[in-house]
Amino acid sequence: MGTQTSHSGASGLHRLTAMGLLVTMGIVFGDIGTSPLYVMKAITGANPHFDADYILGAISCVIWTLTLQTTVKYVLIALRADNRGEGGILALFSLLRSRGARWLYVVAAIGGATLIADGVITPAVTVTSAIEGLTVIDPGLPIVAIVILIISGIFLMQRAGTGKIGRFFGPYMLVWFLMLGVMGTLAIHLYPAVLKAFNPWYAVKVLVDYPGWFLVLGAVFLCTTGAEALYSDLGHCGRQNIAVSWIFVKIMLILNYLGQGAWIISQGEGALARNPFYGIMPGWFILPGVIMSALAAIIASQALLSGSFTIFNEAMGLGFWPRMSVRHTSEHRGQLYVPAVNWALYAGCLVTVLLFRTSSHMEAAYGLAITITMLMTTILLAIYLHVKGAPKWVVAIFLIIYGALEGCFFVANMFKFAHGGWFTILIAGVVCFVMIGWRKGVGLRRSMIEFRSLDDVTDIITDLKADREIPKFTSNLVYLSDATEPRQVESKIIYSIINKLPKRADHYWMVHVVTTDSPDTLEYDVDEVIPGTLYDVRMRLGFRVDPKVTVYLRQIVEDLVARGHLSLTSGYPSLASRGIPGDFHFIVIHRVFSPSSNCPPATTRLMNLHRVLSHLGVSDERAYGLDTSVVTSETVPLIINTSPGRRITPAAD
Repeated sequence: MGTQTSHSGASGLHRLTAMGLLVTMGIVFGDIGTSPLYVMKAITGANPHFDADYILGAISCVIWTLTLQTTVKYVLIALRADNRGEGGILALFSLLRSRGARWLYVVAAIGGATLIADGVITPAVTVTSAIEGLTVIDPGLPIVAIVILIISGIFLMQRAGTGKIGRFFGPYMLVWFLMLGVMGTLAIHLYPAVLKAFNPWYAVKVLVDYPGWFLVLGAVFLCTTGAEALYSDLGHCGRQNIAVSWIFVKIMLILNYLGQGAWIISQGEGALARNPFYGIMPGWFILPGVIMSALAAIIASQALLSGSFTIFNEAMGLGFWPRMSVRHTSEHRGQLYVPAVNWALYAGCLVTVLLFRTSSHMEAAYGLAITITMLMTTILLAIYLHVKGAPKWVVAIFLIIYGALEGCFFVANMFKFAHGGWFTILIAGVVCFVMIGWRKGVGLRRSMIEFRSLDDVTDIITDLKADREIPKFTSNLVYLSDATEPRQVESKIIYSIINKLPKRADHYWMVHVVTTDSPDTLEYDVDEVIPGTLYDVRMRLGFRVDPKVTVYLRQIVEDLVARGHLSLTSGYPSLASRGIPGDFHFIVIHRVFSPSSNCPPATTRLMNLHRVLSHLGVSDERAYGLDTSVVTSETVPLIINTSPGRRITPAAD
């Protein structure tokens, strides 16, 4: 017998509507939309003795970086590489893992880890850049203390959810982008020739003529750091809304960069004393501008935090990270809160602010990690294009253009390594180490598990159920199984039922939780191995779906009862006579690596690493939503014998 249900997570916001465009501006473009706060300041800082040609060339680099990197690669190409409407490097990996080389998980782990590292430093640099505008009003203000206070508020409000606040994000960011465009446009008259920056020749010229080209590229790259987050937010708003709203956002950003450039050229080296972002504002608008910038920075930080929660949730589903406690803060898909991740990111942001203290110093640490993410995305996109049947020459051109472009950005940002880039690489390295170590450990453990066919034990389970000499253990006995093949379970489960305190029950349930490559799959199959006694249940859950086994099993049982395939009435006569439902008892088997294993030292180290990393997550009971049910944990040794060992022999007479 087989049956299934399915769930669709499609959102109405995916349709191209005015409301969809408005919400998209609030969710998707917070990071890239706050880049004018620090990009031009970083560009002038890279060459304090700049001239007009240098500024024109740098702005030209910004315009063409936004065009080639953000518009072409991400908006026109990457947004089409969706997994059932979901985007981001892990969603792309899940789409390719069954078709690509085995090493693709390393590419995905590196890309995901560096994206997380970017999420640590972005709130710090964005909020700090915004608040530093107050020094124009009062140079003596405690900027660091104010920044820490704001960042603390951002992280504290995560547990309450941001659903209601999110409705404010879209309209506010619309006003923000309009402000960027208006302020930039009003400043262009200070040096109208700044419009020459649309000519890519000026970008080439500055990179050829200026000996410190790598410093220029390192600063320019900051204008597109939010492009990867744009791709990750595909599932929230849909490709059409992102693509159309990007046209408006890009125009406003470029106008602001042109206005800042005109102001810088008109001021000469005197522009170094102020952030050009605030320099183009009238004096009376400085305070409102700082307040607007702070709110935009908060929105950008919120978007990055939501993205980080989503990345970790995907990583858990794809086997890159131990299961953690995940809370849904609203009915809207994607409104997640992962407490452990929230506080870890908060600690990282505080360390960033206290270590670097000013946005100028943070900019030195910013950008290096995200260039690695973009390079990893380029590799996966090239494989995606190949899988989709694109001609080899198209794939080659894509790899050459974006490999070279992002390679140059990577080299340029590597010059920041000693000045702060080491900080984000350190964070990314730790996260990547955990991702790869956990995935390899899980894979090795699963490869060492022995499985048995349920068909081989049907007779003995039938007899066990009928044996009145054995006390009844429960009405419904449920085991969680890692077996991937139908009608198979771990031999240790059979041992637990038959040998380790024989467990008599009315119904036996073997539940397999299978993570699919699609993000929002929620369906099941039931195979009645022994009619009325033994059920093999396969739950197929998308990598973004919480594995609430208790909830889903209850729904499956209700379906079976409704179809007349099962009676839930208790098997105890005194309870059955009153129509009381039977109880459910879950058995969770923990496999502990045994010191008696005879395997290579590398395998032993990997198993010990897996044991240590498991402490980052929650127990299986909590991970699978069993913590409110009756659960018994059984510990069994995991013995790995891959090397020949000695065998004890009888003593000689």
